[in-house]
Amino acid sequence: MSQKHLKEAFISNLNGTSLLEISAGLALAPLCLLCRGLLLILYYLHYGKHLHSRKYSLLLDFLVLVSPLLFCCTVLSQIIFFMPAIIAAFCAGIFCVIYSQKKHKIQVPFRQIVKDFQKTPLDPEYIPAITVFRVYVNVLTSISILAVDFPQYPRRYAKAETYGTGVMDLGVGAFIFGNALVCPEVRNKSYIRQPKFSSLAKQVFSIWPLIFLGIGRLLSVKSLEYHEHTSEYGVHWNFFFTLAFVRLAASLLLAIFPKTKSWIIAINLAVLYQLLLNATSLKMFILHGSNGRDTRVGFLNANREGLLSLFGYLAIYMASVQVGHSLLKCRPSVRGWTEAVCFSLLIICLLFVFLCVSQAYADPVSRRMANLSYCIWVVAHCLTLFVCFVVTDLTLVFTKLLVKGASVPCCWDTGNTHHHTSRRHEMEAVPGWREGKLSHTCLISAINKNQLLFFLLANVTTGAINILIDTVCSKAAFTLCILHFYMFFICLIMHVLHTKNIVLKFW
Repeated sequence: MSQKHLKEAFISNLNGTSLLEISAGLALAPLCLLCRGLLLILYYLHYGKHLHSRKYSLLLDFLVLVSPLLFCCTVLSQIIFFMPAIIAAFCAGIFCVIYSQKKHKIQVPFRQIVKDFQKTPLDPEYIPAITVFRVYVNVLTSISILAVDFPQYPRRYAKAETYGTGVMDLGVGAFIFGNALVCPEVRNKSYIRQPKFSSLAKQVFSIWPLIFLGIGRLLSVKSLEYHEHTSEYGVHWNFFFTLAFVRLAASLLLAIFPKTKSWIIAINLAVLYQLLLNATSLKMFILHGSNGRDTRVGFLNANREGLLSLFGYLAIYMASVQVGHSLLKCRPSVRGWTEAVCFSLLIICLLFVFLCVSQAYADPVSRRMANLSYCIWVVAHCLTLFVCFVVTDLTLVFTKLLVKGASVPCCWDTGNTHHHTSRRHEMEAVPGWREGKLSHTCLISAINKNQLLFFLLANVTTGAINILIDTVCSKAAFTLCILHFYMFFICLIMHVLHTKNIVLKFW
């Protein structure tokens, strides 16, 4: 068997893992973020100043925000259920140290502190959890696309062949979900005052980089005879094309229907697509081709997974538009966000109930078809992850109230909302998704400024490493070294661009 076929076999015919294991893994990123924030607050408490060193900030962010994820998806995957508890216990220990050192200075009872915390004002136009969610999806995707080629990455985490819930199956849908959260129709408040089809024309033009990247990936994969999983998207299709066409189709729908009703569109798309899968021969066509023998003759046969899964991904995108629109509601205090978290938890519980019903009576989760169960699963887990990031932010806000003057990058600042608003036009993002101070060299902010470049660098570097190294036969120590070097290299480039305030966006 050639090296190409060996690597293709290594990532094929897999069945995914349990929903419980994926849920346990989702808790890692928010806990790492909480740990980083508490460490920065503890540093300020001890030294009376913030960590301004760019070198040490990058090192801290990488070791706390990225490195634990690398270990947990490789050599520590066997104890993945214990890792959230271990990190949470470490965070609780740091918080106890902070609280015990401030307790003798606090003249009010703890209950009063909690009441004051509920009334704490927050910048209603700055939602750090959105930025963190999108960045972490990008980081986790970048880790997985290389790690999956090494034997230390559990096969159950890789994409399932037909049915199943692998970590990478969730990553694809989460990428779509994260992009919709900040789509122009959601983040641009002046969108409703513009001619809708004029805005649509702008969206058509804005997807050309994704089309270009899709063509570039197609040509490079074919010319280099790089290993590929054909049943993932097809012979010629890839994820860049999916991103482009989903965004284009969503812009068309949002030019016709109001974004406040996007959840209705999402439900109709997902349900009607599932009905077609069950009531017609469409499912058999996706799985086995027009002749029932997995033929790839003709463009539609060759790319049937990529083309037909667009319906499911479009449903996820429209559901995320509804979530993004809901986040625009003004919540100027901690109490408002506490209520939003409670409401979101109720929605998440309902989604998981619907997921059980869908899997029992319609179809199991299938990323290959992007069926109804897959759509519900992705939206439920993405909302869960987002709520975890919001809770993390609120926890850091509470801790910062105990330590007056402490600051954490990519987290809500308290009692200083006017400062953020005044810097609206200095930041890359539009209102509602702005970054914190540039003086804070934060890895999350750095990646957020150049997310497409980060993803592109990850893909190119992954290809180079696979060509140069026999990943399938690599030992654990070598694998960890390669993965850390790979992620640090990309993060370092983002860090340098951020410190120079360079945004490589020309469309």
